Amino acid sequence: MTGQGTVATDVRNPAVVDDGREQQLSAALARCARGDRAALQIIYDAEAPRMIGVARRILFRQDLAEEAVHDAFIRIWRGAAGFDPQRGSARGWLYAVVRNRALSIHRDEHRYDAADETALDPDAEAPLLRMPEQSALRRCLERIERPRRDVVVLAYAHGMSHGELAGRLKVPLGTVKSWVRRSLFALQECMG
Repeated sequence: MTGQGTVATDVRNPAVVDDGREQQLSAALARCARGDRAALQIIYDAEAPRMIGVARRILFRQDLAEEAVHDAFIRIWRGAAGFDPQRGSARGWLYAVVRNRALSIHRDEHRYDAADETALDPDAEAPLLRMPEQSALRRCLERIERPRRDVVVLAYAHGMSHGELAGRLKVPLGTVKSWVRRSLFALQECMG
């Protein structure tokens, strides 16, 4: 082929491929903003593997990188209406979301300092033991197995963040979040 149409139709040209991807991502974000879940899947299929790579370079752990990307896609879904193609590229916006989420997880994972342990009540059971024995809350908490119960008590009695709990208990942040969610659900069922 010759002439000006060559550049526009030559998919091997990286500039054309990048422009095509950018248009696809921008259109998919606009569709997400309108509630089209299939558009989110398009974005995920196109970008998730590279996003995990970006997050992994920040977090150094695969499980945390996957969590960052998962959280980023929730934020992308909820915030797609905030994307403005006049202010920047769709790909740049997507990667800013995943980078920001990865950096937040990194901060949370490293926020807890073992030197601060003496400032906290090291016994997660102490608040539980201060409750009256006939208390429904105490009875329900006692039904939850120990590591999950400790997470809830430390979070609510000591005000520890999920990241601080992950650091203190030396478990992944996603595990802490799961334990809190499941424990609260168990408490809700027991108290209800």
